Amino acid sequence: MRRWLAVVVLLLAALLGWVAAGPYVTMHAIGKAVREENAAALARHVDFPRLRASLRDQAGDRLSRSLGLDGQSGWIGALGAGVAQQLAGGAIDLMVTPYGLGALIEGRKVWNRASGLPPARTEEGARARPDPWRNAVRRYESASRFTATVRTDDGQPLVFVLTRDGLRWRLSDIRLPPEAP
Repeated sequence: MRRWLAVVVLLLAALLGWVAAGPYVTMHAIGKAVREENAAALARHVDFPRLRASLRDQAGDRLSRSLGLDGQSGWIGALGAGVAQQLAGGAIDLMVTPYGLGALIEGRKVWNRASGLPPARTEEGARARPDPWRNAVRRYESASRFTATVRTDDGQPLVFVLTRDGLRWRLSDIRLPPEAP
């Protein structure tokens, strides 16, 4: 009886360890896919529909705040705001691809990478690519939500959110830096 109890305890500890290490393993896999520019490997670790929806919401919110109440009053303002939100959503759909996401994580120009243009670098530069998560601040927000915060070139926080679905962790949200005043 004690053996069975010990086996069950060991299995539960191993399962808990696997779940706890899951976001770190996923981040490592994402970083490796970005460094190797492997879009298929990156796509396995990203929940693209949820990520696109989140970024569309953030873009719509920013657009609404930038227009203000005066810009949205009246039917012409409301029509213009609606068209602008549709265009922003379409741009996000085009940009949130394995290539565009890889460029964002890596800090390279999104437009060049998203358009499929290979980066202009030497063979030596390809081998010396740094880990995109090297300075990330990592933390659990809950048992099924993990964040990695990196700083943009101007010091703004860019938060990558991984969520757990069963035993699998995937990138599901990117919290964009706050707007500059």
